[in-house]
Amino acid sequence: MKASDLFVKALEKEGVEYIFGVPGEENLDLLESLSTSSIRLILTRHEQGAGFMAATYGRLTGKPGVCLATLGPGATNLVTPAAYAQLGAMPMMMITGQKPIKKSKQARFQIIDVVDMMRPITKYTKQIVNGSVIASNIREAFRLATEERPGAVHLELPEDIAQEETEDTVFDVVGHIMPKPDDRAIEAAVTMIKQAKMPLLLIGAGANRKVTCDALADFVDETGIYFFTTQMGKGVIDERHPQYLGTAALSSNDFLHAALDESDLIINVGHDVIEKPPFFMKHGGKKVIHVNFAPAELDPVYFPQLNVVGDITTAVEKLTEKITKTSNWDFSFYQKVKAEVAGHLSKYFEDERFPTLPQRLVNLLRKKLGEKDVITLDNGVYKIWFARNYTCYQPKTLLLDNALASMGAGLPSAMTVNLLYPNKKVVAVCGDGGFMMNSQELETAVRLGLNLVVIILNDQSYGMIKWKQEDMGFKDFGLDFKNPDFIQYAQSYGAHGYRPGSDQELQEVLDKTLNSPGVHVIDLQVDYSLNHPILNVMLKEKTAKL
Repeated sequence: MKASDLFVKALEKEGVEYIFGVPGEENLDLLESLSTSSIRLILTRHEQGAGFMAATYGRLTGKPGVCLATLGPGATNLVTPAAYAQLGAMPMMMITGQKPIKKSKQARFQIIDVVDMMRPITKYTKQIVNGSVIASNIREAFRLATEERPGAVHLELPEDIAQEETEDTVFDVVGHIMPKPDDRAIEAAVTMIKQAKMPLLLIGAGANRKVTCDALADFVDETGIYFFTTQMGKGVIDERHPQYLGTAALSSNDFLHAALDESDLIINVGHDVIEKPPFFMKHGGKKVIHVNFAPAELDPVYFPQLNVVGDITTAVEKLTEKITKTSNWDFSFYQKVKAEVAGHLSKYFEDERFPTLPQRLVNLLRKKLGEKDVITLDNGVYKIWFARNYTCYQPKTLLLDNALASMGAGLPSAMTVNLLYPNKKVVAVCGDGGFMMNSQELETAVRLGLNLVVIILNDQSYGMIKWKQEDMGFKDFGLDFKNPDFIQYAQSYGAHGYRPGSDQELQEVLDKTLNSPGVHVIDLQVDYSLNHPILNVMLKEKTAKL
């Protein structure tokens, strides 16, 4: 059997459905092998788009998404998606080609050490040097990509190795069972929670797994303990729950931080070191229980007094069995915070001014989308408004990146959602800066016959940096640009383009695009004038009075 055929056969054994990529000359044997495979090749217009799509596949399914690129510039274009998947705990496998390694054909043309380049941003990277190790290398890569903490892996398949004859052998897929937490740690946690006066539950990115969601919901229902989430923990529990306080989208000076300051115990479930803890600890201050697959990584502001290490779901289930509501707890302050949060977040929901406030867009989308429909975000200041203001009813219905926080992922992520779940409505919300970084994937979306809505928040600048610039007291400089005509741009790819001129027109466009097939691009003028007065000024004044 040819080595490239064995490579594809091993991928099929792992259950691979799609490979996203831009093949090159060095991938042609693998491409030929894929042509007769059950695996579907999704040809993209840039390797970065392919990588973001593969990472999102991993994020949504828990199985490694696979992407393909050639050597040299093709491989370097995967660096950002590799870091995106690695920091975001998304299982993803990258396959890159290489010139022959047994004899040189073109000296050093296009050759860089891709394996060494990938080492700092992957869990596993290896060059395949013999066809006989293909099956074991693929099995090992998939094992590492999926085991906690999930992440990116990489295999390099040189051109001459792909052409070799080798034995027809693949490895069975072996599942991994996470060890259960120690009973002594559970008992210690139970004691700390029962003795606390104001325990508070924090849900992080590591808890965003389906079975964990159910276990955490049961825990909150049984105990009545209030909870809040990080940005990547949104939706783990239905955010309409009466004990939900909100999402920590800012580092400090939000209403949630007032609750954190008053709490004497934080039950931190699924804390990921990539998402900074939204609280700053002091020695002798509040206590923290760290519940996660691995022990806490300590730093000056995060040093838990107790680690509950092992399968998160099991840990939460055991805590639920042993803890019931107690008169020892006083949640009256949290109730006050919740009321302040509700009033603050909804203040501009019905504001029909135009250009549109991001808060208004959040409200309109929440009204028009179902419980299972999905919004994907690119990266910009609007991400803060969506994280704070958008109510998630189910997990992974608001896909944002608060790990690498890369621009350019919003559109490719939405494409993957629609590919996997064609019956869900999908909306990509992108800034004009982030959209243009991978806007060429509109062609891919149209070619694939996808159904999605892309909303471009148009302020002709890098808005988040402008917000920070203003907060630091600097003058407005160096962050403005001009955009193409997004309607004509969308139409040139075969998509539909819209430019609403009022709040009423925006509502009409949303109703039409969300209920029509095809790829729809909405050029929406956005009003960011309240970013600074609300997020930098008002919140500091309000929270200081709680």
